[in-house]
Amino acid sequence: MNRSAKAIWNGTIKEGKGNLTTQSHILNNTPYSFLTRFENLSGTNPEELMAAAHAGCFTMKVSADLTAAGFTPEELSTEAVVSLINGVISKSALTLHARVPGISQEQFTKIVHHSKDTCPVSRAYNLEITLDAHLL
Repeated sequence: MNRSAKAIWNGTIKEGKGNLTTQSHILNNTPYSFLTRFENLSGTNPEELMAAAHAGCFTMKVSADLTAAGFTPEELSTEAVVSLINGVISKSALTLHARVPGISQEQFTKIVHHSKDTCPVSRAYNLEITLDAHLL
């Protein structure tokens, strides 16, 4: 499986701007710039996209691992916070809130930590990954 995205940039790093388009067109000429990355102007940025990828992948992996263990999750909600510090993307902090009937805290903890370590995005990222998991 291959997926693609295209970036176009015009101008200098601080005054320039660009747009991103994904293969599915869910992002379609979505703006990004120095200001969207470093000053929270409306638009996206690489760290936000990395966070979305990590949250989505991890949550799907948790669902797959829970299902394989015989549990049916009612809801899995994950936030990923990707940190850019001194020019280095150095951390992805995952916070999971889960409703999974019939699972013990011990089983839940074991499964979600395995999911964190083995989801494809976690394996691709060369950064610190933390997990704060809550069974509701």
